[in-house]
Amino acid sequence: MTSDTRDESGPDLHEVDDEAAIAPAAALFRALGDPARLLIVQHLFRGPHRVRDLTDHLGLAQSTVSAHVACLRECGLVDAAPDGRSTRYSLSQPERLTALLGATEDLLAVTGAAVTLCRHLRGAHVPDTAGDDEAAR
Repeated sequence: MTSDTRDESGPDLHEVDDEAAIAPAAALFRALGDPARLLIVQHLFRGPHRVRDLTDHLGLAQSTVSAHVACLRECGLVDAAPDGRSTRYSLSQPERLTALLGATEDLLAVTGAAVTLCRHLRGAHVPDTAGDDEAAR
């Protein structure tokens, strides 16, 4: 890859022979790959939330939401701001996350159900919908 096509702010993801170069991208996709964390990100697009707000919206345990928010913070995706005795969380890069999720929707529109049917992803938080038609009959 030539240097004029590489974003100097990060690793060259086209250099797939170097596992260390793609490790940060893999970690980012793992962080966003958990359904609960993705739901938290979606709620944070609406504005800052406390863990209690997210717990109420998502119906998850406070400890679960706290752990997911901590993961998103460690990844640099979420910022924290004190608000009295609690903390409000917001997206640190909403424009970039919008672009990433928009690209994801575009790719899903092209690939259709291929992602949910991928046998390699089954059991990795991706529901197996292949047999849903037969189960409904």
